Order: sequence, then C-alpha cells, then structure tokens
Amino acid sequence: MQSEKVVIVTGGSSGIGKAAALRFAREGNKVFVTGRRPVPIEETIAEHANIAGMVADAASAEDATRTIARTVDLWGRVDALVNNAGAGAILPLADVTADRIRDIFSVNVLGPSLLASAALPHLTATRGTIVNVSSTFGHKPVAGLSHYAASKAALEHLTRCWALELAPLGIRVNAVAAGPTESGALTGMMGLSPEQAAAIKEQERARIPLGRRGVPDDLAEWIVRLSSPASEWMTGQVVAVDGGLGLA
Repeated sequence: MQSEKVVIVTGGSSGIGKAAALRFAREGNKVFVTGRRPVPIEETIAEHANIAGMVADAASAEDATRTIARTVDLWGRVDALVNNAGAGAILPLADVTADRIRDIFSVNVLGPSLLASAALPHLTATRGTIVNVSSTFGHKPVAGLSHYAASKAALEHLTRCWALELAPLGIRVNAVAAGPTESGALTGMMGLSPEQAAAIKEQERARIPLGRRGVPDDLAEWIVRLSSPASEWMTGQVVAVDGGLGLA
C-alpha cells in the first residue's frame, strides 16, 4: 500500500474526531471529515490542505453513500474509516422515550454500520482498516447513562464481529474506548449547563487513577496508530484510553 492513505473521519470537526483528522493530515494523509454543522466543518477544512469534508448525518443511509462517493471522487480510494460521530444523553430509565433511545442508537450503532457497509468494496480493494470510537462505559456500568452505554457496548461487539467477518478480506477492525475527555461533549452532546458540566468533570477527575481527564490528542494518537502498518497484526481489539477509569 502506498504510504499516503485516504481516511474518513465522522464527527471530524470537533473534539476527538478533529484531533484525529489533523494528526492524519499532518502525517501526509488525505482526510475527509463529516459532521452535522457546516461552520465547524469549514473551519476544520481551513486548518490543513489535506482535509476536505461535507455536512452529513451519521445516521443517514443516503449520507453514508454520499460520504463514500465524495471521498472516492476526490482521491480514488478509501484506506481507513474512523467511526467517531456519537450521540448520548443523561437518561434515567424513568425518563426514557422511544425517540430518545432511537436517537442514540441511530448514531452510535446504525451509523457506523451503514458507513462501514458503504465503504466495504473500497476497504476490500485497499485491505484497509476500520476504527470505531467507543467509551469506557461500553464495558463499565454507569447509572443514568444506560442507553448510551448499551449503544457503545453494541459498537464494541460489532468491532469484534466485523473483525472476524472481514479478516479474510484483509480488513482490520479495532476500537478505541475513550474515557472522559475534554471535547465539549458534556455541554454539547449531553446537554448540560456549564455549571453541571464542571461538577461532573470534577467527579470524574477524582475517579480516574491517573488523576486527569483526557484531551483529544490522547485518543487521536491511538486512532492513528490502529490505522497504521504498526498495528497490521491486530484486529478485533478494544483499546481503553481512559487514564485507568475502567479499572476503578
């Protein structure tokens, strides 16, 4: 395989996704980012000449097809797919509705499945890689986040199942399970006030054995590494990058 890769990163205009996109681009790869908001997409594209992108809904089958088509139109191939876009909510069981559950699973489970399926012929051609972005809570129980956690548990098991299914095609599938990270998710995806977010951050920091919350580059390092030849004999693994929270 040529050293320059073509990489797709969903949720690539902020937080972990943006950090990964920039790291891929700075290493000489071509990167296509997607997200729901046009301004952050435009700002990310402006940060590096190797980045292109478009507004896309990670849960849309039509947008999955368009994402792959646009990437291939630009660069002729797909070497790596990073399923980073995520949805979540603090959602006690007493407050659940069908729509809120559906919203979480449509982004965290349906979306990666649709995009991986659309990318499959191109990943087969390049013997490429898929990296799914999970969470510590995909394998560690937590109160009040049950449906978010269950969706990430599903994504981790998809990772293992796809690894077995796609290994004969030469496609590797791994995941990074992110611990609490300074990505804006608490006030964005989780919908908390700044004051609520600050309180939760302090609680999380106190529980993390290494004594701090993560930063996006902590995760970007492993996303890039799992997509590289350095990990060519590794598939079906979920790498926890969480300061030891999963052990606590």
